[in-house]
Amino acid sequence: MTETNEKGELYKFSIREQLFTIPNILSYIRLLLIPVIIFKYLHASSVKDYRIVAVIVAVSGITDMLDGFIARKLNMITELGKALDPVADKLTHIALVICLSVRYRWMLSFLALVIIKESFMGIMGIIMLKKKQKKLDGAKWFGKVSTAIFDFFMVILILFPSIPESYSIVMIMISAVFMIISFIGYIFVFRKMWKEN
Repeated sequence: MTETNEKGELYKFSIREQLFTIPNILSYIRLLLIPVIIFKYLHASSVKDYRIVAVIVAVSGITDMLDGFIARKLNMITELGKALDPVADKLTHIALVICLSVRYRWMLSFLALVIIKESFMGIMGIIMLKKKQKKLDGAKWFGKVSTAIFDFFMVILILFPSIPESYSIVMIMISAVFMIISFIGYIFVFRKMWKEN
């Protein structure tokens, strides 16, 4: 299979090579950490347990940053990686929101927002690919900002399980506002893609 890097240089990856590139292995690790995060959080009974969960989430976040960096720097960008990375991100975020909704009731409304946004992204991605033979070329800056804010507040909520409810509500609302902004931004991106010949 032929791939191109950002400079337009061509590289050929066999199926085996695509499966076992370093960035894709890091994405596999993120996927494997999801059930670990869920299990550890739902069975946490002390501050130490929650800190362990926060460390696992942090490790997941670090692998997320590393896989994109390595893929670009070492020219290991593959079609599998382009699909695998966002799937690992979305599943991790949904798992975190579901876990936190057990403790923070406002998180259920946030979960609904996450599902609506990600469903829209998935459906529009499929429509654009089938109707226009186009696909979204990576996350946009507003999506990255929204994700960074989400990750930061989720780690805070995990680290401090006894945080006052008013503080948790503020953090959830801020995350929701940035996610809505990101949602609107992607609506305009897909609209522009649709109008382009």
